[in-house]
Amino acid sequence: MFFPTIIAFTALITSTLAMPATLTTRQVGLCSAGTAQCCDVDVLGLADLDCETPPSVPTDIPDFNAICASVGKIDMCCDIPILGQGLICSSPSGS
Repeated sequence: MFFPTIIAFTALITSTLAMPATLTTRQVGLCSAGTAQCCDVDVLGLADLDCETPPSVPTDIPDFNAICASVGKIDMCCDIPILGQGLICSSPSGS
């Protein structure tokens, strides 16, 4: 009668002990809203042409700028990236 309760409690304790207790560093939030994109042309902040995801994961805003510049594009944060175009785009925070 108590067997399912004992099994559930044991599984809970085991999974709790298996979780790491250390914090890991994470990348800085580059775009407050939207998706990080490397784009060719910005048209009045409404649309960006020939956008793609950065070839490597940027760790901060200057790194994001350098990554996009290395492929000949500008760094942008686009709310709606669709079909290689970015809609409603802005510069990353702090740049």
